Amino acid sequence: MSTAQWFLFVGALLLVMGVTPTLLKRLPITPAMLYLAMGMLMGPTVLGLFSFNPLKQSALLELLTEIAVLISLFSAGVKIPVPFSLRQWRAPLLLASVSMAITVGLVAGFGVWALGLPLGAAVLLGAIVAPTDPVLATDVQSRHPGDRDQLRFTLTCEAGLNDGSAFPFVMLGLGLLGLHNLGDNGMQWVLVDVVWATSAGVAIGLACGVVLARTFWWLRGAPQRHELLDDFLGLGLIGVVYGLSEWANAWGFLAVFFGAVALRQTEVRLARRVGDAEAASASALAAEPEAAPAATVSEGALVFKEHAERLSELVLVLLLGGSLYLNSWSWPAVGLALFVFFVARPVSVMLGLIGTRTLTPVRGMTGWFGVRGIGSLYYLMYAIQHGLPEDTSIQLIQLTLIVVTLSIVLHGISVKPLMSLVSDRRP
Repeated sequence: MSTAQWFLFVGALLLVMGVTPTLLKRLPITPAMLYLAMGMLMGPTVLGLFSFNPLKQSALLELLTEIAVLISLFSAGVKIPVPFSLRQWRAPLLLASVSMAITVGLVAGFGVWALGLPLGAAVLLGAIVAPTDPVLATDVQSRHPGDRDQLRFTLTCEAGLNDGSAFPFVMLGLGLLGLHNLGDNGMQWVLVDVVWATSAGVAIGLACGVVLARTFWWLRGAPQRHELLDDFLGLGLIGVVYGLSEWANAWGFLAVFFGAVALRQTEVRLARRVGDAEAASASALAAEPEAAPAATVSEGALVFKEHAERLSELVLVLLLGGSLYLNSWSWPAVGLALFVFFVARPVSVMLGLIGTRTLTPVRGMTGWFGVRGIGSLYYLMYAIQHGLPEDTSIQLIQLTLIVVTLSIVLHGISVKPLMSLVSDRRP
């Protein structure tokens, strides 16, 4: 397709999406499903007007998916309704650690025994498809800051956490393939990739979020009354936190998510203090304790981030559709997707949440809504850019693309009916 044709195509699609939100709400269709259908229609699957080669364009796709995930992690973090605590975050933490490890192990076993992959490639495949996605899972995530729905909180928090907690398993897979130094008996992997990179990422995110929130609040307060551009401040927080974490060899995805959580929760605490000091606003804060004033960076930047998130979803899912050929639909790829959705995900959730007080309906819905998407594409491109052999890259690309595609379709069809059913059953 020429540049003019691309502009016409994308512009027409944006116009359609702009005038059909009400129609989409009434149908079991998500925007991602529409983008995917248009990409497949225009791509090599049907009309062949354009095609996208993830292997040749891996550097570009890595950058695009990295940006999309970072924006989505920020959006997810500022919607978290409660501050970090082991008691309230127990279920998401278990899902992002125990369930993550179980999923990687199950998929790795499937990769070795059913797909004939070497152990390193199988572990890498498990790490690629294990994390749930903060970009394509917006329909099952928290809808706004302060949303205390348990299912939405669990899924939102898990997606924010496991896009970072998957990284050690990616490095383990690369190490088993000889592309990353694991150290003697894997000790360097344990100490650096697991312990240091995880703890440092969380610490950097929390520290930066708190410091920047207090700084922004002070600048807005009397007597300065500075006008702040929340969109730029939100982007600045992402850049600073991610840059510091990369410099410190920490997991930047975790840092950005915790930075957004710390930003939001610090602004809420500061708002409460102001409310306690001012009798006029005390009653309003008591009626809705999780609500912060409108003039906060977390809420002000959220609108822009959600728009950017939608635009990145449009671009990346269109490229996904343009990467699919008819022969992409192999039985091994479809079998892997079905194994992930109907075996690995439910089993890992069930085992990971043993001993928690998570309600049975929430466990069941959590076991189903493990949406795979842009995060998986990022990890795949990351591995390719770090020296993954071409034949292994091609095989993992074919498998991952089908997993993500079927996730968009199956989870997209079921999300609205199932979420409505859960809402109707609540008292």
